[in-house]
Amino acid sequence: MARTERRPPCPTCPICRPARPPCRRACRVWRAWPWRRRVWRQLRGGSRRGGPPTGVTTGVTIRKDCDKLRQYSPATNRASRRTGGEAGTSARGGERQVTTTAPEAALHSVPALLARNASQYARLTAYREKEFGIWQAWTWAQVADEVRAMALGFLALGMARGDHVAIIGRNRPALYWSMVAAQSVGAIPVPLYQDAVTEEMAYVLDHCGARFAICGDQEQVDKVIEVQESVSGIEQILYLDRRGMRKYDHAQMNWLMDVQSEGRAAETRLAPELARRLAEQDYDTTCVMLYTSGTTGKPKGVVLSNRNIIETAKASCSFDKLGFKDEILAYLPMAWVGDFIFSMGQAYWAGFCVNCPENATTMMSDLREIGPTYFFAPPRVFETMLTQVMIRMEDASPAKKRLFDRYMAHARKVGGAILDGKPVSGGDRLKYRMGEMLVYGPLKNTLGLSNIRVAYTAGEAIGPEIFDFYRSLGINLKQLYGQTEASVFITQQPDGEVRSDTVGVPSPGVEVRIAESGEVFYRSPGTFVEYYKNAESTASTKDAEGWVATGDAGFFEEGTGHLRIIDRAKDVGKMADGRLFAPKYVENKLKFYPNILEAVVFGSGRDRCTAFINIDLTAVGNWAERNNIGYSSYQELAGHPQVLAQIQSHVEEVNASVAQDPMLSGCQIHRFLVLHKELDADDGEMTRTRKVKRRFIEEKFADLIAALYSDATSVYTETEVTYEDGRKGALKATLELRDAAVVALAGQRMAAE
Repeated sequence: MARTERRPPCPTCPICRPARPPCRRACRVWRAWPWRRRVWRQLRGGSRRGGPPTGVTTGVTIRKDCDKLRQYSPATNRASRRTGGEAGTSARGGERQVTTTAPEAALHSVPALLARNASQYARLTAYREKEFGIWQAWTWAQVADEVRAMALGFLALGMARGDHVAIIGRNRPALYWSMVAAQSVGAIPVPLYQDAVTEEMAYVLDHCGARFAICGDQEQVDKVIEVQESVSGIEQILYLDRRGMRKYDHAQMNWLMDVQSEGRAAETRLAPELARRLAEQDYDTTCVMLYTSGTTGKPKGVVLSNRNIIETAKASCSFDKLGFKDEILAYLPMAWVGDFIFSMGQAYWAGFCVNCPENATTMMSDLREIGPTYFFAPPRVFETMLTQVMIRMEDASPAKKRLFDRYMAHARKVGGAILDGKPVSGGDRLKYRMGEMLVYGPLKNTLGLSNIRVAYTAGEAIGPEIFDFYRSLGINLKQLYGQTEASVFITQQPDGEVRSDTVGVPSPGVEVRIAESGEVFYRSPGTFVEYYKNAESTASTKDAEGWVATGDAGFFEEGTGHLRIIDRAKDVGKMADGRLFAPKYVENKLKFYPNILEAVVFGSGRDRCTAFINIDLTAVGNWAERNNIGYSSYQELAGHPQVLAQIQSHVEEVNASVAQDPMLSGCQIHRFLVLHKELDADDGEMTRTRKVKRRFIEEKFADLIAALYSDATSVYTETEVTYEDGRKGALKATLELRDAAVVALAGQRMAAE
């Protein structure tokens, strides 16, 4: 079972301290194995027999696995295929030394990368998955065997070149393997969001014309069966988890493990055909088709080639020096381009380990167990983590609160400078080290971020306060700017040049220019091939020279060369008096507060700004419990007078902050309301990647917006909602409209109109 130890390495363990003889009393691992003397002699540089025994790998694993002395057991080496034990290491400094032999010119597809990894990193751990509380592991050699069996099974089922294969489910190794297996036979994987409602799934399956659907479990199978009533192209449904599937009609349905068994049985017959299809793969072969989030309409199918994925992975791994010793947690939707690049492109190029959590609810605990070195999360995840920290501190003792406040104030002062390697006084460094022992270290350990070497956030702008909080702890959190059409990377922040208000410099191999209108354009090896079945949108987005319009407004800073993104070009506008309107800037400041989950600001073409607010049920519910405030629903809690008073104070604090920026001072919020429901992707108010559909919200809640710009003090509304089981319903509520104080440019405080 793979695990990450949080205790210091054993001071007497020969794995961690090979220069010091072990104390047999102190080290339980040392005394547990009868072959300890032989191993110790090998670690010291030799044995009586003149060399290591047959079948025993001499070397040192990474320090966090100091209990893995059993790796040197001959029995463990025989079982390495089952445990995914790491090997191929060097005894010098714990570094794995693997010689690169495959020429880069031959690495023209993901299956080719897998073959390279199976040859060079054969016994290094490639995947881990937690199931029933136990981590299972697979080496690169095992992954290659599983993928080959699956590819042969797909050939036996009649999968042809160019077929679209829908992949639906949570992050699981077998689903990642199914994508590589589909690529191996010339098919095109099309990952879908597992939480997509039936209508969304039907659109994608019909648009791409999928012949095969690979589902993670019974829930996804049921969705596909329901969709088949309107989508006729699906010929085979394959499923991974067979719980609940016994009584289904299997005429056009197969268990994925049975497909692999059939492939292994047909090895002799189908191997030549598989070899031919693999040989046909080149840099221009389609690697994957990913659908956009659909913020402005129906999702579009983005076709990405092997060139797009591999060149992007190669450049980004070089930028951050990612290698096979790194680890990542694969928890983001498989249908999102970021997960495909991080968990497939970069993982297969660099050879690092991909860890799949048990489910979404265990993600935080699994993060702590794995302790990844490379991590990506959208701003919402970092906001949620910070909310949990603030909730815990509210429940802490007064002494702990004072300690936390004291050292966090110091971290905000010098933490970022220390992380960037800038000069800091000795006294400040000493105090920061004390904070590391007392506050920062335990906090990072609780969050599962202790081992982070590189962390990124993207997808939406992150609040400066949230961003600076993590960097002050010593977490190397950086921002990147990207799109599905770019295979993610457009700009990245280099180490030592990280700021909360920029998104970095162009990524390696990427060209970026700013049009006269202020819109950002880019051109790169990762630029998508086309929108599937949408030549008109392809032509309007990408010109003949390969320049792609991002739809975002931004500019380059003079002197630093860093790109600053203002907002979506279509969202940035002017107010009635000509002042600049940039809603995302204000929304991000509001979301820094733990009890505000989401905010939507309005004001383009109007004389003042107003806002919708969503409270965070976890944070506000915790506050209500501590203050003995009873409530029976989100709607009741959101309308509580004390909750509204808290939100009003936050809005006024944000107004004071916004007023300090002369360009955006007009974006202060004059009136607001707290919505009676959470914005939900099932109701069409957000995308599956949790981006607000601003235009949709303006249309759906037009009556509430009109009330905010009137003299009314409350408004009655009825809203259609979609429940988890797909049923429709209606919420009725009377919402209170609140005025917020704004700050004049001269600093004089005045009441809102």
